[in-house]
Amino acid sequence: MKFSITKNDEKSNARAGLLETDHGTIETPIFMPVGTVGSVKGIHARDLHEDIKAEIILGNTYHLYLRPGIDIIEQAGGIQKFNAWNGPMLTDSGGFQVFSLAHRRKITPEGVLFQSHIDGSKHMFTPEKVMDIQRIIGADIIMAFDECPPYPCDYKYARNSMEITHKWLDRCCTHFDNTEPKYGYNQTLFPIVQGSVYKDLRKESAEKIASLNREGNAIGGVSVGEPIDLMYEMTEIACSILPKDKPRYLMGVGTPANILDCIEMGIDMFDCVMPTRNGRNGTIFTRNGIMNMKNEKWKNDFSVLDSESDLFADQQYTKAFLRHLFTAHEQLGGMIGSIHNLHFYLWLVKEARKHIMEGDFTTWKSNILPKVSQRI
Repeated sequence: MKFSITKNDEKSNARAGLLETDHGTIETPIFMPVGTVGSVKGIHARDLHEDIKAEIILGNTYHLYLRPGIDIIEQAGGIQKFNAWNGPMLTDSGGFQVFSLAHRRKITPEGVLFQSHIDGSKHMFTPEKVMDIQRIIGADIIMAFDECPPYPCDYKYARNSMEITHKWLDRCCTHFDNTEPKYGYNQTLFPIVQGSVYKDLRKESAEKIASLNREGNAIGGVSVGEPIDLMYEMTEIACSILPKDKPRYLMGVGTPANILDCIEMGIDMFDCVMPTRNGRNGTIFTRNGIMNMKNEKWKNDFSVLDSESDLFADQQYTKAFLRHLFTAHEQLGGMIGSIHNLHFYLWLVKEARKHIMEGDFTTWKSNILPKVSQRI
C-alpha cells in the first residue's frame, strides 16, 4: 500500500491524499460504507460502484467468521470474489463486537473467549487467529485485534485495556509479518490507538502506535457513548502524534458534522453505520439539512427527493412517494434512504477534498456545516 499527500490545507490540518491498494486507488478523505457481513445492507455492488461512487467498503471479521465462515470465503477466492465488490476492502478485527458482547465474553491475556450471538457456540480469538482470519477473508487493509473499553470506565480499567491492546498489537505485527497474503495481492495492517477518554493514555497509545511505523494507523474507542467534545479531544491528541505521512482512520464516526470537523483535524478515513441505519428508518441527510421522511409535512410534497443531487433515486422519486413507502413499511423505502444517504456521505467527503485542493476548505466548511446539521 502507498499513501501520498496531494495537498495540505493552509488554515487547518485537513489534507487531500491518495491511498493506493492492489484493488484500486482511493482519494482521501474518504467515507467507507459498512458491509458488516460482506454486503452493505440493501445495496447492490453495482450501485455502490456506479451510483454511490464508493471507493472502499468495510467488512467485519467477527461476523464473517461466524457466518458464512472463512472456509466458504476461502473457497470463493477471497471476499471480493465472494461478494462481487471488485474494489478495495477493509476488515475490522472484531474488537468492537467483543466490546458489544460484554455478557458473552471473557478477556484474558491470551485473547478473548466468547459465545456466538447466533447459536451460543464458544470460540476463542487470539491476535494470531484474528490475523489468520483476516488473511483468509482477503481484505486489502486489516485491523489489529484490540480491546475497545466501554464509556464510562475508570482509569485503572482503561490503562489495563490499553496495555492488553498493545501486547496484542505486538503479537499481531509479529504474526502478520511472518505470514503471506493468500490471493496474490498485498495486505496492510493498521494498529489502533486506544486509551478511553484519558489524555495521558491516548498520548501513550498514539506514541506506541507511531513507533511501529506501519503503513497506516487507526483511532478506536471513540463514538461509544462519550460526549462529542471528548471524542474530538481524544482525536486531536492522536492526530498530533500519529505520523503525518501515514493515513489516519477514525473508526465508527459519524454524523456529517463529525466528519467535517475531524477532516479539519487531519483524519483521512471514516466509517459508520449511520447513513444506512438511519436511511432504513426514514432519516435523510442532505446538503440543506436532515429530513425525517415519516413527518406529515412531506405527505403532499411532490418535489424530487434532492434536486441538487445527481443520484438517479434523488431525481426519480418524490418526497411524498418516499414518505408513503416508509409509512407503508415497504422495503423499497429503506433501500432508497440507504442509497441516498451513502451517496450524500460520499459527496460530502469528495466536496471536502475538492475544497482542500482549491485552498478554501475552512471557508466552505463554515458555510456548509450549519446547513447539513439543521433539521428541515
